[in-house]
Amino acid sequence: MEFAHIFIIILYFTDMKKILLAACIFYSFQARTQPLSSSAIDSVAEKARSAFNVPGIAVAVIKDGKIIHSKGYGVRSLNSGLPVDEYTIFGIASNSKAFTTFALGILVDEGKISWDDKVRKWIPEFKLYSPYVTEEFTIRDLLTHRSGLGLGAGDLMFFPDSSNFELKDILYNLQFLKQVSGFRTKFDYDNNMYIVAGEVVRRASGMSWDDFVETRIMKPIGMTMSACSFDQLKNKSNVIDAHAEVEGKVKVIARSMMKVGHSAGGINSNISDLSKWVQLLLAQGKYGPNFMNLYDPKIQKEIWSPQTIMQAGDPGYYNTHFKAYGLGFFIEDVKGYKELSHTGGLEGMVTQITMIPELQLGIIVLTNQQEVDAFISITNEIKDGYLGLPHKDWIGELTSKRNSNLEYNKTITDPIWEEINKIQLNPPKINFNIYAGTYRDPWLGDVFISIKNGKYWFDSKRSPKLTGELLPYKENSFVVKWRDRSMDADAFVIFRLNENGQSVGMQMKAVSPLTDFSYDFQDLDFEKIPSSH
Repeated sequence: MEFAHIFIIILYFTDMKKILLAACIFYSFQARTQPLSSSAIDSVAEKARSAFNVPGIAVAVIKDGKIIHSKGYGVRSLNSGLPVDEYTIFGIASNSKAFTTFALGILVDEGKISWDDKVRKWIPEFKLYSPYVTEEFTIRDLLTHRSGLGLGAGDLMFFPDSSNFELKDILYNLQFLKQVSGFRTKFDYDNNMYIVAGEVVRRASGMSWDDFVETRIMKPIGMTMSACSFDQLKNKSNVIDAHAEVEGKVKVIARSMMKVGHSAGGINSNISDLSKWVQLLLAQGKYGPNFMNLYDPKIQKEIWSPQTIMQAGDPGYYNTHFKAYGLGFFIEDVKGYKELSHTGGLEGMVTQITMIPELQLGIIVLTNQQEVDAFISITNEIKDGYLGLPHKDWIGELTSKRNSNLEYNKTITDPIWEEINKIQLNPPKINFNIYAGTYRDPWLGDVFISIKNGKYWFDSKRSPKLTGELLPYKENSFVVKWRDRSMDADAFVIFRLNENGQSVGMQMKAVSPLTDFSYDFQDLDFEKIPSSH
């Protein structure tokens, strides 16, 4: 504020006509939003929790190296009613990816690997659909979502949580996922490459990804309550339950145990520990009272540098002109500042970590429901104060946008379900024998189409949650209504018939455009296995 006064005095001696403009600028600056107080953050968090029907939220703000806000809101579980606090453990999902990039960065710092080492140098059995891409694929490519595979390709090997795929299965099955764009030409978010990246850590260091992250990153900076998977948590007395809206009502749902793929999304932590992580990053790798270096700052500079260009669209509220993905972080400009951020989502929980290094600002929001607008609204409200922006009702705006999206979605899905319900009232005579049998996809494996208790049924052998009733729709297409209604991912099953009217294969497609991209049904291509009789 002193600078503004000096600015006016200088203008007074140079051009009296400008004094009015300067005064307006000064007044405008004073009228802008100041950083939110803790009580104001409390109010925003509770409003967001109510607006988006989230049982529990935890929020931390780090500024100039200090934790200035760290608090929980609501309850850990609708079943227990116990409160969320700064020590409550959440699954942080894809915010784990940054730990993977820094684990690899430490190995780069030690000269054990290079970002541009070929993956096959460390994992000789690594194989993708294209022989050329297989040979050229680097560690850097594993981390930048530019493989040429489609959005979420292969995620059904570990999502929804229940499958029996192991790391060796995922490594083997990658070769069956077809590219949908040119290598290194397009951003498409990819979890499986981060699973491979975790294996690079193991082979280059001699330690599992979990052990490396816990001993080389978490332990030194004091993340004593965190673990690289739910199973490894030493204390489970203060953990959230997962929640989702199930047929119109928010309920506790099954927790994701994430048996494989920890390097893509397995970490469980709280705002107390994650604040130490954010402090480390904002301090360029320095930690502790003696300001020790966990890694060379040049490693972080590379990790925080744009690698894959993304479409920015209109500049929008934050005047954003550039967007990119670095190594485990989204990067964009907001009001002239560089912002690093990432989100994470598992069944029943979504999270966000945001940093603006030039402002020495970090914001952490963890939630135990699947509504991403809750963490976006809280983060943006806090961020706006530090950017000096006028108040904007993010909760109201995102609520309106969410409702519009839901209404649009209903215009697509309602006619489908109306047609199905009409068919159910007067079921057609179907010779289901032409469809029944075993179907095999090269990477998801076998699915059984059968009649159970008089109902047409779909069962995945390797992913038990993918089970549900097949409801006739049109011609040779059905809709599978999953038995677990928390999945919110019902899908078309379209059978391919030969010239004799017998099914020889099938494909799938999500019914709703709002279906989570990790249900990558569109990547499946089943062939019917001939009967042995």
